[in-house]
Amino acid sequence: MAYDPARPYNDLPALPPQAELESRAVLKACITARAAVAELKAAGQLIPNQGLLINSIPLLEAQASSEIENIVTTTDQMFLFDGASDVEADPATKEALRYRAALWEGFQALSSRPLSTNTAIQVCRAIKGVDMDIRRTPGTTLNSERTGQVIYTPPEGEALLREKLANWERWMHGTLPGSEDVDPLVRMAAGHYQFEAIHPFTDGNGRTGRVLNLLYLVEQGLLDIPVLYLSRHMLRNKTGYYAGLQSVTATGAWEPWLLYMLQGVAETATWTMNKVVALRRLLTDTAERMRREAGSIYSRELAELVFVRPYCRIAHVVDAGLAKRQTASTYLKELAAIGILREHKLGREKVFLNPAFIELLKRD
Repeated sequence: MAYDPARPYNDLPALPPQAELESRAVLKACITARAAVAELKAAGQLIPNQGLLINSIPLLEAQASSEIENIVTTTDQMFLFDGASDVEADPATKEALRYRAALWEGFQALSSRPLSTNTAIQVCRAIKGVDMDIRRTPGTTLNSERTGQVIYTPPEGEALLREKLANWERWMHGTLPGSEDVDPLVRMAAGHYQFEAIHPFTDGNGRTGRVLNLLYLVEQGLLDIPVLYLSRHMLRNKTGYYAGLQSVTATGAWEPWLLYMLQGVAETATWTMNKVVALRRLLTDTAERMRREAGSIYSRELAELVFVRPYCRIAHVVDAGLAKRQTASTYLKELAAIGILREHKLGREKVFLNPAFIELLKRD
């Protein structure tokens, strides 16, 4: 029977695909992507406080991944409400911040269990903020935003979905016949298609799948922490992202999809690496300026804190154990007086922005 987007795709083929995945073009792209990821990993290891990376690049990833799903917020909003009571944050910002929290939860979970269906459930629950589980009821469809026409109907039935997810797990870990020698980046790209095609949740599948990509790179040892800003590529090439997924489903066009993903890994690894190098340089310059112009309050820990928390509150300084409240306020005001920070009023609270760092993150 011919593929029909309006019928549940219960016949979604198991992995590995029948098509050759590691064609000459794919292998060539894979070499480039692996080299770029290795450079990113090495650059990240030169940052003494990994909190700088964990609190910054994944926030950009969260914003972009959410925007792919038309959940639009800004970098400023996310930094403003990150780590604070988000009562005043708009719904889009809350949802994007949950994405970053989900990425962190999944990263921590890797230390106790391998990537699995349970990881996906945990990540999706954190993203949505509700008790999500594998779909049990029929009726889920993906529709065109422009016409409303059904463009894909994922498989139905919890037992079938779990069976397909078990196959996806074995593929990702290289335990299926024919998968053990496939490069991890190719496995990730093929696995991302498969996860999105299974579409195991009623909502949040795209963002969950993109978190799983980053966790997989960590699990495979290609990265130490999930700081690859891969959603940047998908957002900038959103039409290509969805067209690539659909082409694999409709015509088995695996090579263009794999090349799209590998190009994204290579480009965003280089982009992220350059951002990390610039961040390290700015941190060094800021610490030196703080030592020179505010030597009485200087400490490396304080210099790093205003990068870990580029929208820094007095409570952040106190919680870091650097000073009591009154002294913490004095520290931040002095840094504002010499132009390293900028004071901002938010309701009854004062927030101290690190404008140079925020500008560096936002600059493309």
